[in-house]
Amino acid sequence: MSLDWNALGEVTAVSIGVTVAVVVVFALGVLGLARFEGAKEGGDGTSSLGMAQAGLCFLACAAVVAYGIYLIVPQFH
Repeated sequence: MSLDWNALGEVTAVSIGVTVAVVVVFALGVLGLARFEGAKEGGDGTSSLGMAQAGLCFLACAAVVAYGIYLIVPQFH
């Protein structure tokens, strides 16, 4: 019976860890968008860096969500 509780604890820990990681990456994407907008308004030359940061972060979040959907829906595999 303790093996079942260990498995539940592992799944919970991984779920919380991945959720926190995705939220942090998404927040970095929002920060990149803010950097892009700030550079665009201020006339700085770093606006493309902020947009690249946002794009990469949002792409990573979309990939994690798509992989999760792939794992959940049995028709995909």
